[in-house]
Amino acid sequence: MTVVLKNPAERTRFLKFAAVGAIGALIDFGIMNLLVAMFRAPFIIAGTVSFVCAVISNFTWNRFWTYPESRSKPLIGQLGQFSLVNAAGLLIRLPILRFGEPAFDQILANLQVTSKIHQFLSHNITLAIAVGVVMLWNFFVNRYWTYSDIDQ
Repeated sequence: MTVVLKNPAERTRFLKFAAVGAIGALIDFGIMNLLVAMFRAPFIIAGTVSFVCAVISNFTWNRFWTYPESRSKPLIGQLGQFSLVNAAGLLIRLPILRFGEPAFDQILANLQVTSKIHQFLSHNITLAIAVGVVMLWNFFVNRYWTYSDIDQ
C-alpha cells in the first residue's frame, strides 16, 4: 500500500483501476438489480452473473487504459490471470453476499422498513461491501501478478 501512496505512477494506476472498478460496479449493481427485479433471479445467482459481466468490462478497460504498457503479455494469458484473480475475488464475495444480505435484511426488518425497500437496501448494502473488499484484493493481486510486466 505504501508503494501506491508514495509513487505517483502507482497512485495514478490505482485511481484508474478504481475508476474502472466504479464502471464495473455500475454494471454489477445494474445487472444484479435487473435480474432480481425483472426476472426474479435468486440473489446469489444474480450477483454471480453481474460479477462476471463486470469482470469482462474491467479486464477490457484495465488492459487498454489502466495498464496499456502491459500489452506485451498475450491477451489470452493475461485474461486467464485476470480471471483467476477475479475467481478468487468471487470466492471472497460469495460468503459476504450469503451471510451479509440476511443480516442486513433482518436489521432493516427490525427497523420496520417496508419489505420491498428493505430487500432492495439489504441487497445493495451487501453488494457494496463485497465490491469494496474484492476491489482491494483485485488491485493488489492483479498489479503484482497479472500486470507484473510493468515497472513500478
